Amino acid sequence: MKRNSRLSLALHSLGHMSFDADRSQTSAEIAAHAGTNPVVVRRVLGKLRNAGLLTSERGHAGGWKLARPPHKITLADVYMALEESLIASKPEADSDMCSVEQALETRVSKIMRDIETSLIQRLSLTTIADVREAAE
Repeated sequence: MKRNSRLSLALHSLGHMSFDADRSQTSAEIAAHAGTNPVVVRRVLGKLRNAGLLTSERGHAGGWKLARPPHKITLADVYMALEESLIASKPEADSDMCSVEQALETRVSKIMRDIETSLIQRLSLTTIADVREAAE
């Protein structure tokens, strides 16, 4: 699942963390699982912490830990925490658009919003615990 690297990294990280949900893991440990840099991990996991999905502690014994049980974190929670959209695009506010372009922009934007809503609904049906169970 490499379509969106931040979403992939977030889901991969939480999946690994769910196997030992009570233990803090360092950015270096998580980065090793994901095959990326610890700085990238910290940026992505920081968004998850801000959304209440993770906790973090600094220092030698610090690290990242799930803030909720894996069965209470949905893929939609993760997707929305990243504050990105895979589907919907924001309509351009360009007054120079011709009437055909404006009509297309309006119609396509609505379709994309509907797809985004459907995606979030579908992601809300799967939890991190479901992913963990499928990997066992």
